[in-house]
Amino acid sequence: MNLINSIGLALGAGLLSSAVLAHSGHEQPQPSASPAVQEVKGGRTMDARSYFTDSRLLNQDGQEVRFYSDVLDGRVVLLNVIFTRCEDACPLITRKLKEVRDALGDDAGRVHFVSLSSDPEHDSPQALKAYARKHSADDPNWTFLTGPKDQLDVVLARLGQLSRSPQEHSTQLIAGDVAHKRWSKIRPDAPVQAIAQRLQLLAEPVAGR
Repeated sequence: MNLINSIGLALGAGLLSSAVLAHSGHEQPQPSASPAVQEVKGGRTMDARSYFTDSRLLNQDGQEVRFYSDVLDGRVVLLNVIFTRCEDACPLITRKLKEVRDALGDDAGRVHFVSLSSDPEHDSPQALKAYARKHSADDPNWTFLTGPKDQLDVVLARLGQLSRSPQEHSTQLIAGDVAHKRWSKIRPDAPVQAIAQRLQLLAEPVAGR
């Protein structure tokens, strides 16, 4: 139970429930009765690098990055899944996250956004770069990831976001303070200010750490 105890519990049992917020036939995400922001708690964990893996992916600039060491390690992050051929939910959520970055104000530099492709066979780094520019998400603190499907599938599975097809991916947002193992699930229909406030809370120094 060492891994499942915390990271596995938080990002397994908790975040796997994100399936209820999948595209569902590629529809726009609808409000849910569950809380807009839900904290996921865990106890002791094994090494985070071992859990999240250092799968080698490609960012929107075509650079190879290791998922944990280069993308997550030591950061406060907001993770979501998109694919560039999506014409409804993905662009809407991406533009909403741009509003969240704006709402963060001076704290924007303390939070790193990460958008992972559910369609790596079509989403080249160039396609992700164009998608980011189109939706005003070309920000130095916003990484878009694609890469070999087998590597990306490992990462998405660890996040509880692996889907049978690109269209069936979850639209749930995952916020985390990686260094202190604090995680939250956030519904995509949560108010912009509520998402920003949660990220600001995660970015605050942790007393006694």
